[in-house]
Amino acid sequence: MDVDSKPGMEETILVGDDLMMGPPSPVIPPEIASHVLEGVDLCDGILRNLFLCLQINDIEPFCQDEIALYKQCADRRDKELRQRLQDSERKLGMSMPLNLANERSTQLEAAATQLERRLILASGVEGMEGFRQRWSLHGRLTDTKKRLDALKLGMESRKKDEPGAEVSAKKRWFFW
Repeated sequence: MDVDSKPGMEETILVGDDLMMGPPSPVIPPEIASHVLEGVDLCDGILRNLFLCLQINDIEPFCQDEIALYKQCADRRDKELRQRLQDSERKLGMSMPLNLANERSTQLEAAATQLERRLILASGVEGMEGFRQRWSLHGRLTDTKKRLDALKLGMESRKKDEPGAEVSAKKRWFFW
């Protein structure tokens, strides 16, 4: 018996569909893309190597290292991007004029509602295409809701920090 093999253990072969585990990569809005993407490893070199490997070998089992490396890099990148998106929305909520922040909040709520409707419609699509649509829409919906929550958190923290907000809420008991 080989020293490296253990009874009952099977080797896992990664395929392209394994890259669709977990949420899809977040969609970055153009108006905040420069802040969010700055300094992030986009994994383009690793992806290029994966495509080259697939082009040369024509089948996924010969590209296990490239698939695993890309998956690790993409997971790390997506986690960082999601955090930066939420941080950016929170900062916008704190710094934008209140009317613009409310307008942005309304736009994000409308986008979430549209994604929810599209997700319902995608539930009728069968097979792999239906799975891909639902997977993508669910990820985008989750990201949009988290961005909306972060924006509202920023707006709420601003209201607490604004000195004028407290004075107008309290009754003044003195007259001079």
